[in-house]
This record gives sequence, structure tokens and C-alpha cells, in this order.
Amino acid sequence: KDSGIPMNLTSSLAVTGDNDIHTAMAKTVGLPLAVAVKLFLTGKIKLTGMHIPTDRLIYKPVLAELEKHGIVFREKLQEDVPEE
Repeated sequence: KDSGIPMNLTSSLAVTGDNDIHTAMAKTVGLPLAVAVKLFLTGKIKLTGMHIPTDRLIYKPVLAELEKHGIVFREKLQEDVPEE
């Protein structure tokens, strides 16, 4: 609901690698790509052609699947206080 008050949304992600193979980079780059491919091949993402992952039809199911693997963004919404 729009209250007219400027708000600031902060989204954070912190991931730690498990070992030399399952690194934080693998979890946050390789896994999302693999998840997107799986969702496309199983028909859960129906887009065709080239798209950026900021499309809701891509990021919603990908984020839901990543959550099953313990990769979750934490969001914090607070009133935006202007800097002086």
C-alpha cells in the first residue's frame, strides 16, 4: 500500500561455500543457472528467446527453487530518511 512516505528496501544475500567444489560462487552463479534451465526444460518457465533474469516470470520460480537449497534473500523495508 502506498502511504506516500518514501521507503528504502534493502535486499541482502550472504552465502558461504562448503568446500573447494561447492563454493559460494558455484552456489550463487552456477546453481541459479542450472535451476533456470531445469525450470525451462520442465515447462515451468515458458518464455522463449533471450530474456534478462529481472523478468518476474523467471526470477519468481528461480528464487522459490533456490530457497529449497538454502539460498534466500533477506529483505528489510524501512522509512527513507534523507541524508543531511
